[in-house]
Amino acid sequence: MIHRYVIAGALCLLVSGSYPVSAKAIYRQNLLMDTTFTNPVGGGADPWVIKDGGYYYVCLSAGNNGVSHITVSKSTSLTKIGPRKIVWTAPASGWNSHCVWAPELHRIGKKWYIYYAAGQSGPPYKYQRSGVLESVTDDPQGEYIDKGMLKTGADPNDPTGTIWAIDLTVTSIRGKLYAVWSGWEQNASTDKTSQHLYMARMSNPWTISSERVKISSPDQPWETGGPLDLNEGPEFLKHDGKVFIIYSTRESWTPQYRLGMLMLKDDKKSPMDATNWIKKGPVFRGTKEVLGPGHASFTTSPDGKEWWIFYHAKKTTKPGWARNLRLQKFTWDKDGNPVFGTPVPAGIPIPLPSGEKQE
Repeated sequence: MIHRYVIAGALCLLVSGSYPVSAKAIYRQNLLMDTTFTNPVGGGADPWVIKDGGYYYVCLSAGNNGVSHITVSKSTSLTKIGPRKIVWTAPASGWNSHCVWAPELHRIGKKWYIYYAAGQSGPPYKYQRSGVLESVTDDPQGEYIDKGMLKTGADPNDPTGTIWAIDLTVTSIRGKLYAVWSGWEQNASTDKTSQHLYMARMSNPWTISSERVKISSPDQPWETGGPLDLNEGPEFLKHDGKVFIIYSTRESWTPQYRLGMLMLKDDKKSPMDATNWIKKGPVFRGTKEVLGPGHASFTTSPDGKEWWIFYHAKKTTKPGWARNLRLQKFTWDKDGNPVFGTPVPAGIPIPLPSGEKQE
């Protein structure tokens, strides 16, 4: 469809005597605008997207005058984030009153659950723990109740009784619910502490029911070499019967942030067995144009024919957490493994997700 502003522009050019070439250029430009988008698609960090009932819900943390919030947006378009509605505000005091990080929205049964990290204060960020909210209704933008802190490792010497943990995510494998998160081996007096990936069984969406098992440490050359070696931001990715954990490694405040991958060798064997995971990486890393891509989530196009990665990248080379949100399509190789390719620079036109119409 040729929009009215294209026709008007063409008529003006006809009057000026330059219609044949310039009108075509304008038409091509506007056709490109109707069929493509460019990164970044928004501001923020640790983007989480979930597709449900024809809508994309994006869950993000936010702050206002020192008060932390969790927001959920709703849109029929993957590339257009809808208005962000505050669904939860951190309490004025307590273990989760500050530093709300990386919330994730999951539908489990008939309820929605938001997993998030928070602390009693910070910086330093040595108090971070993981918690969960449960929806009161089946509306992901509705009211939530706080189900409390998750027991991500026991520490009887700590006031909370548990061990530092962030970026918790969940999934079902062969009918059993599991949690994976980034944590410390033990609580420490400094946040300059290495992070590992841990896994545990859950008896329900708000209760970890087993001891944690370490399934990954920053032990490969592409995971080490910076001021603080980290494994964090784990996210499950499932495709054709295969189970992957795509996680972030190196330091989130540097351009060296990147993605690694764990693949479950045999889903008939326990995912709690660290030897049942194969590590590969980096599977997605920065360039001179795109700095420190990491903490991704995954979804499909509106018609379900394409897979898309939703991630954040740094705005500058300067150490810090000024970041924005980006999308791009990825594919699968002949062995069924994800191929993320190279991050597309900002401003470069990317075809819209299959089945999406520009709003």
